[in-house]
Amino acid sequence: MAARRSRAAIRLCATVVLLDVVFCKGFVEDLDESFKDNRKDDIWLVDFYAPWCGHCKKLEPIWNEVGLEMKSIGSPVKVGKMDATSYSSIASEFGVRGYPTIKLLKGDLAYNYRGPRTKDDIIEFAHRVSGALIRPLPSQQMFEHVQKRHRVFFVYIGGESPLKEKYIDAASELIVYTYFFSAPEEVVPEYVTLKEMPAVLVFKDETYFVYDEYEDGDLSSWINRERFQNYLTVDGFLLYELGDTGKLVAIAVIDEKNTSLEHTRLKSIIQEVARDYRDHFHRDFQFGHMDGNDYINTLLMDELAVPTVVVLNTSNQQYFLLDRQIKDTKDMVQFINNILDGTVEAQGGDSIFQRLKRIVFDAKSTIVSIFKSSPLMGCFLFGLPLGVISIMCYGIYTADTDGGYVEERYEISKSEDESQEQIEENKEQQEPSSGGSLVPTEQEPKDVLEKKKD
Repeated sequence: MAARRSRAAIRLCATVVLLDVVFCKGFVEDLDESFKDNRKDDIWLVDFYAPWCGHCKKLEPIWNEVGLEMKSIGSPVKVGKMDATSYSSIASEFGVRGYPTIKLLKGDLAYNYRGPRTKDDIIEFAHRVSGALIRPLPSQQMFEHVQKRHRVFFVYIGGESPLKEKYIDAASELIVYTYFFSAPEEVVPEYVTLKEMPAVLVFKDETYFVYDEYEDGDLSSWINRERFQNYLTVDGFLLYELGDTGKLVAIAVIDEKNTSLEHTRLKSIIQEVARDYRDHFHRDFQFGHMDGNDYINTLLMDELAVPTVVVLNTSNQQYFLLDRQIKDTKDMVQFINNILDGTVEAQGGDSIFQRLKRIVFDAKSTIVSIFKSSPLMGCFLFGLPLGVISIMCYGIYTADTDGGYVEERYEISKSEDESQEQIEENKEQQEPSSGGSLVPTEQEPKDVLEKKKD
């Protein structure tokens, strides 16, 4: 009886899961060639995929959840997917170069999604990009609401000006990463002090920073540098994004499961430097910590001991390792200053030697990972070609040896035949024309000489 109930429960769960999958898929439209002409009246969030792509298959259930969520909250954004291999001309027109590619299509504009492939991050991207480019903040209550909701956002304060035009241009380029607002001066919180108007501010890390054209340079570049919080939990994807800022990234490489003093101390030191020395280093440095050293080891092509601190220059693949023991914040600040003044030697880089080293390292890592994950597959992939090459080499070698033996044997037989023919010719010359005498012909002149002598 219990077994029957268990089987019935399993069937019920399977049915619920199947219905849930089918239900979610119902909110994601399969797009075809007609999409090109029919899309411009709506806002579309589209996944361009390939049926054989492993990452695409991994994204599929998340994408179905995105479709369900967008429908349930009444979003104007429609969610769809397109097989980019079947409709390659349309995919090429939208600039699809890899799979999966997520794009939000809004009129004649196409925005690429470059964030983590999670449901919440994708939905946040869709809300940000599908709305107004510059969102107004008409009241202090609205301003406070935005502060609670967003960790980083930018605000233009003032009326029409050349600075506002630059702000709009920067927003059209960087809306895929962060939010842009505008507000009148009376809406700004009382703790904000402005030396001049108009102004552009970034609110983050429970404070604000004002754009200074003379110190910060181009507005778009400044926004791109300041769109991150000053201290971050760093992973491989975020580290790639930080490469666009042009900043050095100081990372405490730790094991978060290890609660020993050394691990927690290095993390605390980096956090203190990021907070207390923000005005000194924010134009040149980004701070954070990373759990584990696997990604860093791959990046540096080296084995780093954990815990440690490494400073990365993601723009040219250089890095700096500790040249001292970091006991407190003062030691860390001195290490950073030494990097800035050039007294700490940079390692790595993008020279020809480093590129060749990277090729060898990546090949080695790929082979090792294949054998670790699937030894039989590794033996098949690498053993079969080596076996075929070995057989071919052996065949070529043995063919040359047999050919030489045959040729040598042919030469020997040929010389034996020539010797035999020479012997037979000599015998024929020794036989007399009468055919009866066996006396050599050379003896006849000898007898004549003897008679003359007598």
